[in-house]
Amino acid sequence: MADDLASLALTRLDGSRDSLADRAGKVLLIVNVASQCGLTPQYEGLEALYASYRDQGFEVLGFPANDFGNQEPGSAEEISAFCKVNYGVSFPLFAKAPVSGEGKQPLYAALTAAAPAKQGPVDEFRTSLKGYGITPNEDPEVLWNFEKFLVGRDGKVAARFAPVVGPDDPLLVDAIKCELAKSS
Repeated sequence: MADDLASLALTRLDGSRDSLADRAGKVLLIVNVASQCGLTPQYEGLEALYASYRDQGFEVLGFPANDFGNQEPGSAEEISAFCKVNYGVSFPLFAKAPVSGEGKQPLYAALTAAAPAKQGPVDEFRTSLKGYGITPNEDPEVLWNFEKFLVGRDGKVAARFAPVVGPDDPLLVDAIKCELAKSS
């Protein structure tokens, strides 16, 4: 795990302590999530990815954030229940915290610094947001809910994907497989 990421203290949705150092040698997909977003059905695909590849050293880590359109207003208990009941989420979820702006959590400050640009149809998505009267964030900031950071076994950010790159998109799946094929 790259020292800057591994050293960051994290808090799980249930309040317990965690860190990325505990996942050294694994491939991680770090995703900012929200329960009331048009992209929320991606939870189903994220859980399927987790189920498919976790035995190979892969984990999905969900980070609820209420940064975009007040789409994650719930408490920790409400978020946990929503994810389990509606999508059967079993991958780890972390405490709700900002992922953009000056007050963003340290993990997201490190991730966006390590990978300032994202792959996928970013311009189209920005145009779509503008159509709803939303002024989208510019790189390196997180654009919207369900943006994805892929961290390799070496602990470094290997890729970053736009929110509309779904869990079953070959661009993402191929990148995950590539990182899993690498030794730690």
